[in-house]
Amino acid sequence: MRCGYAAPEGRKWKVEMARRSHDVHVSRNPGRTTWKVTQNGDKISNHRTQAAAVERATAEARRDRADVVTHGRDGKIRSKDSYGNDPNPPRDREH
Repeated sequence: MRCGYAAPEGRKWKVEMARRSHDVHVSRNPGRTTWKVTQNGDKISNHRTQAAAVERATAEARRDRADVVTHGRDGKIRSKDSYGNDPNPPRDREH
């Protein structure tokens, strides 16, 4: 995406998708028994099971190099997995 001004000489444009670097969330639809996958406030998909929603969220996170944040039925964060390029990744104590 280009801004309204020109890049300085010798520099290339840095093009990134607007959705990149935003976490992908898996949470329950309010008042329903389905699960939704959202990124950057936009709903990506709906699923009947949480496992199916996590699978879709993982694919999106790998494509965008983002994190998957899985919420439980109560809305609290249940797990968080990173699929980005972290030079100093934390230890994964869940898997």
